Amino acid sequence: MSDTSVLEIAIQAMLLTAKLTAPFLAVSLSIGFAISLFQSVTQVQEVTLTFVPKLAGMGLVLLVGGHWMLSELISYTTQLFDSIPRLLQSA
Repeated sequence: MSDTSVLEIAIQAMLLTAKLTAPFLAVSLSIGFAISLFQSVTQVQEVTLTFVPKLAGMGLVLLVGGHWMLSELISYTTQLFDSIPRLLQSA
């Protein structure tokens, strides 16, 4: 297995990780911003106020995009396992 093969696998893994976590991060950021704006306007400074909406948002993202995320992960894993003979041959 050459250095370029290792780098290609690492780059694909990082891109897949970024692609799968982006919806969670975007929803968490937008909910956090909305709650922060609400707290600023109403002057309610409760730290635990952000937990339940963010948890519900994460559940909603998982419910809506879970099938896509799982299929992307399975596709990457299948591609990685299929490339094992090529990787071993180039070693």
